[in-house]
Amino acid sequence: MIVFRYLSREVLTTLAAVSGVLLIIIMSGRFIKYLAQAAAGQLDPGVLFTIMAFRVPGFLVLIVPLAMFLGILLAYGRMYLDSEMAVLSATGVSDRRILGYTQGPALLVALLVAWLSLWVAPAGVLKTQQLFNEQDAMTEFDTLAAGRFQTLGSGQRVTYAGGLSEDRTELETVFIAERTGSGEDASVGVLVAEGGRQELTADGNRYLVLHNGYRYDGRPGSADFRTIQYDRYGVLLPKPEVIREITDREAMPTRQLLGSDDLKNRAELQWRLAVPLLVPIVAFFAVPLARVNPRQGRFLKLIPAIILYMAYLALLVSARGWMEAGKTPAAIGLWWVHLVFLAIGVMLNFRALTAPSGPKGGAHAAA
Repeated sequence: MIVFRYLSREVLTTLAAVSGVLLIIIMSGRFIKYLAQAAAGQLDPGVLFTIMAFRVPGFLVLIVPLAMFLGILLAYGRMYLDSEMAVLSATGVSDRRILGYTQGPALLVALLVAWLSLWVAPAGVLKTQQLFNEQDAMTEFDTLAAGRFQTLGSGQRVTYAGGLSEDRTELETVFIAERTGSGEDASVGVLVAEGGRQELTADGNRYLVLHNGYRYDGRPGSADFRTIQYDRYGVLLPKPEVIREITDREAMPTRQLLGSDDLKNRAELQWRLAVPLLVPIVAFFAVPLARVNPRQGRFLKLIPAIILYMAYLALLVSARGWMEAGKTPAAIGLWWVHLVFLAIGVMLNFRALTAPSGPKGGAHAAA
């Protein structure tokens, strides 16, 4: 048990460190993307951290299996370099026993990933989708910041307000420019006003009612512009475009997927089950890949090992797509990928699995 606790501590400590680094990298890239949307007025800045918190479980579902794989490679690689594996072999700890000890933390991590994949991540996606739906119901002036130009409609509309009331219904020094058409048929309309007010009509539409201003309409490059002075002018407020990266299936509870006959829903269910199953299998073939000669360095087999893991994940993604397209029967689904890489793990561990039990240790003694 002392050896088991030591190996588990080394693997889990490295796993935690790798998971933290990968999570920070992925969240930083995603946060910058959401921050750009907030700067463009497509998202309320107040919900950015809430969205990121809801997306963390979904990130961890893919990060933790990779971190487990890298944790074994790095932890056991260090032990080979420091001759700790040679010491374990000299005390009678065989390669087969190392494989068994490694499956302990692997199964614990697999349970964690299963909990995230089957329950927590879908709930987080659902909450994220609800937040995006709330953003859909907002107008551009709900996300407008005073004193800043805001672009909407893929750059076709620019809005500016010099001041905003606390309830965001009263505006001061309003500027709205909108471009319609393209090429030679393009035209520009500009509205300027001393102030404005948002009003909700009985049909649910929201209008910006401007007062004391001008409207300019014309074609760029032409002197033929029309100017209108007004005391009161109403503008229908369009809804901002919010970019989503989630699908309805990702937000569906697992129990709802269990009773579905739809191929895409069944593929989603198999994906949620396949990711936890990935953990013990990658742990199985990571042990022989971590075996290095102290004179060759610990990173000699790291790149081939990562390529093997990426091939595993890429095949799972492809198998999911084939199942959704109806090219693969649901009974086969994603399971054949696991069988293929389980067979690869058996081949890599063939010597350890077939070696007779004895006090002489295993192949790691000679590393």
